[in-house]
Amino acid sequence: MDTTQFDDIRPLNDAEAPEAIEALINNASFRDAFRYVNPNLDWEEFSKMMRSIKTIDDFKSVLAYDAVMTIAGRTTFSLTISGRSRLPEGLVPCTFISNHRDIVLDAAFLNVMLYDVGYGMTQVAIGDNLLISPWIETLVKLNNSFIVKRSISGRQMLEASMKLSSYIHYTIKETAESVWIAQREGRAKDSDDKTQSSILKMLNMGGEKDIVTNLMELNIVPVAISYEFDPCDFLKAKEFQQKRDCPDFLKSKRDDLLSMETGILGNKGRVHFTICSPVNSQLQALDRNMDKNELFMKIAQIIDEEIYRHYRLYPCNYVACDLMANSNRFSCNYGQKDKKQFETYLNAQLDKIVIPDKDTSFLRLKLLEMYANPLKNYLSVKQ
Repeated sequence: MDTTQFDDIRPLNDAEAPEAIEALINNASFRDAFRYVNPNLDWEEFSKMMRSIKTIDDFKSVLAYDAVMTIAGRTTFSLTISGRSRLPEGLVPCTFISNHRDIVLDAAFLNVMLYDVGYGMTQVAIGDNLLISPWIETLVKLNNSFIVKRSISGRQMLEASMKLSSYIHYTIKETAESVWIAQREGRAKDSDDKTQSSILKMLNMGGEKDIVTNLMELNIVPVAISYEFDPCDFLKAKEFQQKRDCPDFLKSKRDDLLSMETGILGNKGRVHFTICSPVNSQLQALDRNMDKNELFMKIAQIIDEEIYRHYRLYPCNYVACDLMANSNRFSCNYGQKDKKQFETYLNAQLDKIVIPDKDTSFLRLKLLEMYANPLKNYLSVKQ
């Protein structure tokens, strides 16, 4: 295979790392961003450490690991993982597909925890809409991310999807590295997590056999991500009203940057990742003669149900459901202190929203849905 076809989307390699690191060190915006995350940073010492890094693996395991753990220490009550026994034996490369809460940290948190349990970090799919500045693209490519092109249309999109799929198949089968990709384009802003058939159709394109076999070759492992609190919940609620009031509303690059900053630096409470069961055995049992669209929908359902089954639920999820229904159905799962604290939290998040014709009732409902939907989906597979 001619791998030069992937040059515009692949991560950087070891030979390209020193020049990229030097470019970052000399970039004022990169320096300001790191100092924003770590105000006590000694830039001279940091630059010296950066220049000592010679490989992509070193960059991931030293700089990226320390940065993510620093963020976790500052913004989470706990960061935990379960289900490691479900990982394929022998470090078989997988395609991790997860629900999507945070633009940056979903994959970053997963990677540091996989590293801690000895599995190794994944390559990460990241949309080009988030590459707001050239230094951000350099940073994510140094950190083993590959680019999903979204700022294109028509025939270009078909060609880009084919290249992306071929790259993922190549990475799993030839370079034996795992990859992470979200179950949908963009985050599920209401936390009603559903795998998009279009993601599965893209993953299928790079295979040479039938749909089921092509996807089985990627060793899909769903991952359930559970944040106790979503720092961006008020921004998502705000966007719901903006789109309600103006159907043509589109976020700006500044909006994306604000979401990244808020997601990274905001309080998340408890954060838990669950490695779900690999889906190959369920895929193997499917009727390969099924209508293609029905088949993709069935595969999406398999992934979704694995994620729903393995959510970690918190008191706020139960409180949100009861507040929406004006009931006490789930009161055995929380105390009055939990309820009061969550209502105080909701009011504080609502106060952060500044928007013309602010519809507080609508915004509150959207915030409640974000915390209630994981519980509703969990119950849908437990009943």
